[in-house]
Amino acid sequence: MKESTVTDTQRQTGAAAEGTDTLSRLEQEGEIAADYLEGLLDIADLDGDIDMDVEADRAAVSIISDSTSRDLQKLVGRDGEVLEALQELTRLAVNRETGDRSRLMLDIAGFRARRREELAQVGAKAAEEAKSTGEAVRLDPMTPFERKVVHDAVAAAGLRSESEGEEPQRRVVVLPA
Repeated sequence: MKESTVTDTQRQTGAAAEGTDTLSRLEQEGEIAADYLEGLLDIADLDGDIDMDVEADRAAVSIISDSTSRDLQKLVGRDGEVLEALQELTRLAVNRETGDRSRLMLDIAGFRARRREELAQVGAKAAEEAKSTGEAVRLDPMTPFERKVVHDAVAAAGLRSESEGEEPQRRVVVLPA
């Protein structure tokens, strides 16, 4: 039996190649998503520029407008409901092309960026309340994206949180220390 030895350099080279493969796969997801969204914008006769990036090991695609983004607000909908649906459709389009499940994140007119800031404040406030009262704090139902932001904010405040319930009524519970 022949013994195989893998050196640290070979491991590092393999890890770098794997990282490059992941990056190019995520960039491909972003390009497929951008093409799909361009088609939707054309059909809806809406103006918007598409930006692509890779954030936290997922493709991130944003539709932005230099004009007043009132038209793009239609694509966000009430409480981001239309945005969530478009994100799911875009993920399905990527899946159809690649055969792989996509974790792509879609933002329109900066809605998710603003919502992320609001939710970080909600999480910090709930953590403070749990610390001061010594009781668990149950928040309103949220989407998976929203819950993740709140969990991160609670962890940053030094507390633990968990999700409870079933979709679409799933919520974050902030636990006291």
